[in-house]
Amino acid sequence: MASLFGHVVASSALGAAFFPRQVRSSTLLLAGFCAFAPDLDVLAFQFGISYHSVWGHRGWTHSVVFTLMLGFLLAGFFYKKQPDTLKTALWCALSALSHPLLDMLTNGGLGCALWWPFSEARLFFPFRPIQVSPIGVGNFLSEWGGRVLLSEAFWIGLPALFLWGLGRVVRSNS
Repeated sequence: MASLFGHVVASSALGAAFFPRQVRSSTLLLAGFCAFAPDLDVLAFQFGISYHSVWGHRGWTHSVVFTLMLGFLLAGFFYKKQPDTLKTALWCALSALSHPLLDMLTNGGLGCALWWPFSEARLFFPFRPIQVSPIGVGNFLSEWGGRVLLSEAFWIGLPALFLWGLGRVVRSNS
């Protein structure tokens, strides 16, 4: 998996580039939560659910169906009375969907059940440059965690900066 940091950076870049009028502290927090929420499936380990199960890590919570529903439902719940609810919901849904897509770019794990409930196949992209993040804070504070952050700075941070800058250029020319 990409780290919490990588997921939140991607979510923030999506907001800044495509939904600048919706960007404020509360929406950044909600979209950031949507971006890392699929990894709450690691709690399944506490209930004896195996990583290999569709109900385990990178299973159903890493699917297009789940991530889009999560984003739209949470934004609808928290922003139902706002004038731009649909835009906020779209940002949250795309933030959640960015999670399995980034995980599919990592070099470890079992892949993501992206097409669940239609397929339980675990998928990766053919190009997997992002170092897989360790599970747990203790494991993250290690040499491995440092390599993950460097990898994400290059493969997530730089594209996020590019996306943010592109959004600014496009808005300034319109």
